[in-house]
Amino acid sequence: MDASSDAIAHDLLAWYDVHARALPWRARPGEQPPDPYRVWLSEVMLQQTTVAAVKDYFAEFTRRWPTIEALAAAADEDVMAAWAGLGYYARARNLLACAREVALRGGRFPEAENDLRTLPGLGPYTAAAISAIAFGQRAVVVDANVERVIARLFALDEPLPGGRAVIRARADAVTPKARCGDFAQAMMDLGATVCTSRSPRCLVCPISAFCRARSEGEPECFPVKPPKKARPARRGRAFWIEREDHVWLVRRLGTSMLGGMRALPDDGWSARADGSGSRPLAGPWTVGGRVNHIFTHFSLELNLAVYLGQDWASLNPGDGEWWPLDRLDEAGLPTLFAKAARLALAKAGD
Repeated sequence: MDASSDAIAHDLLAWYDVHARALPWRARPGEQPPDPYRVWLSEVMLQQTTVAAVKDYFAEFTRRWPTIEALAAAADEDVMAAWAGLGYYARARNLLACAREVALRGGRFPEAENDLRTLPGLGPYTAAAISAIAFGQRAVVVDANVERVIARLFALDEPLPGGRAVIRARADAVTPKARCGDFAQAMMDLGATVCTSRSPRCLVCPISAFCRARSEGEPECFPVKPPKKARPARRGRAFWIEREDHVWLVRRLGTSMLGGMRALPDDGWSARADGSGSRPLAGPWTVGGRVNHIFTHFSLELNLAVYLGQDWASLNPGDGEWWPLDRLDEAGLPTLFAKAARLALAKAGD
């Protein structure tokens, strides 16, 4: 590290010692590193999700499964139900796969970044974050907040995603050998609370003296992002089939969107195509309403159909289950289908 890099790390860590966010998965600055299990769990939950959204889920997971061994022994359906509403459900499947792999290895996470990347679901960022935060190893940790701080600090104008290689190299240059975990979290906190996407608070930034974007007067122009692509719009149907205070739920295929989750039957919509319109029963059906939902890569207009007949015997017991309506909140429906269920229940109450 050169003198300016040393100064950046020094000033940022001094700021972090005073202003670090108090988060349930963290150790305070200068304390012993936190439990690797809690670091890993929080990092997986925080992928593309806000801190505010994660806190309650983290508390519930660590209450039910306080150790990696406990999570590894959990039933798939229990974990998927507990994850419901957090989104990006492939993370929950990877969470279980990783927990079970670590349990097979004696319940200990490896410390080195490269070794961590051999575990299911751990990409470059997550492996670096665990290595630095939980084990104090020197690793270059770059999430969206860090990306923004570094791009502004050095006024890096190569558009994303191509500019990420340069951003990582610059982050490497300012990452110190000591207190790597605290430094990584300090960068995250700076991006989350001071160097924000809009209206950055440059006057209170501890490293503003080194920031080229601020000196040029246009910090909000960094990082440079490519034009947004139009999000495809898809259409599909979901089906509410009720019998004697129970509703028919299916388990989505593990390889599909929302895989492994309980859900209402649907007509096979996907990110690539509209649904077929095919129904699980001949009828009669009535219109139940419409739900709009935004996924990362597409939007979905889901029309709800409600079954009014009594030909339930034609449903194959191996394809689903009758779930009691008074325990529907325990089914762990993904947000999309939870919206549709609320719509159906509201219609029934009219």
